[in-house]
Amino acid sequence: MTIDFHAEANRTTYTGRHASSGWSDAMRGIVDPVGKRVVDVGCGGGIYSLGWHELGAVSVVGIDFSEQMVAAAREQAAGLSDLSFHRGEATATGLPAHSADIVFERALIHHLPGYEACFAEARRVLVSGGILIVQDRTPKDVGLPGSAEHLRGYFFECFPRLRAVENARRPTDAAVRAALDATGFRVIESRPLWEVRKTYSARDLLRQDLAGRTGRSLLHDLDDRELETLIGYVEARLPANGPIVERDRWTVWSAIA
Repeated sequence: MTIDFHAEANRTTYTGRHASSGWSDAMRGIVDPVGKRVVDVGCGGGIYSLGWHELGAVSVVGIDFSEQMVAAAREQAAGLSDLSFHRGEATATGLPAHSADIVFERALIHHLPGYEACFAEARRVLVSGGILIVQDRTPKDVGLPGSAEHLRGYFFECFPRLRAVENARRPTDAAVRAALDATGFRVIESRPLWEVRKTYSARDLLRQDLAGRTGRSLLHDLDDRELETLIGYVEARLPANGPIVERDRWTVWSAIA
């Protein structure tokens, strides 16, 4: 089965975390967000919309195709007048042309059948000279071995068929660059990013996170019995004591409109 982003049961699967300081530093290394208008396409529960707010954006608009995700994001940002969330498609956000200085798309494009329409919409929304930042995993990123920090690698060791699922949906650097070029972007760059996903003070908290498939669409390809097997496999490879700091490897592309 695949994740149903429109199901109420999955409403909070992309909430409950904060963007890490490493992610914030990486974004500042690309663009100065202070005073900028940011659009977060595929915002989910608003984790990174809030991250841009904390970085000093003057306004952040989150767009997601799921009403459930939009509702969860609004709850997370309650009381913050410079954040708003709306239902829309990555290829048709409904936003005015030239209304953003930064468009951010994290963990979005691997869910799309192609990238050009999505990037064309981002370019329409951006002012001339605005910047598009795309964060996703390439097959190279997901192919890294498992470790006490890179837990995702254990998923593929335990269930090798998941690697084929990932490789089929993950964008390559060449494909992203080609789509950005085809839609008129310039100064296209890419860089790796190791991002702290979450720190767990105890194993039980990690077990709870995995059992809930929280923020992990890939785990919806496992049934409940397989998921329990995976949890046991991961736990057997973790240190007996101490916190668990989970990191994910990403590729970040930036391009100028």
